[in-house]
Amino acid sequence: MDNVPRLAALGYLKNNKLILSTAESCTAGCLLALLAAAPGTGEVLESGYIVYSPSAQKRLLGVSAETIERYGLTSEAVAWEMALGSLRDSDANVVIATTGVAGPAPESGIPPGTMCFAWAFAGEPIAVFTRTQRFFGERSEVMRQGALFGLTRLSHYHQRWLRGERA
Repeated sequence: MDNVPRLAALGYLKNNKLILSTAESCTAGCLLALLAAAPGTGEVLESGYIVYSPSAQKRLLGVSAETIERYGLTSEAVAWEMALGSLRDSDANVVIATTGVAGPAPESGIPPGTMCFAWAFAGEPIAVFTRTQRFFGERSEVMRQGALFGLTRLSHYHQRWLRGERA
């Protein structure tokens, strides 16, 4: 059930005074919608960017054309730049970014269900953690799984950041 991880993420954000922004491509706002379905989200949610196209990623979040060309849209490098762009353009102190192939077919040789994530934390210095994960199922299920994964891993990467670890 989605309630347990959603409520755990919401509680974690509140308890740690984290204000979240999202930068979503392949999850198309699912991450934001999952979190916003819980009462009290207004205390911890700043903004959400749905940047499905490369032009939107470049225009709104400053993802470089060179990064897209070199690494492809489904890459940790693109997720990294999406997260940094969202952090720069918002009052949030944490960002979760997603990019990938929800399916049903592969894109540019990348299997369906492949998603790249970035969790960025404001501070001196800014820290960004990335990870690639693959999910299975129908397109909508893959999107939901990716959104839940992004939320459930937030505390893990925040704790690494608090310990001074850097990606």
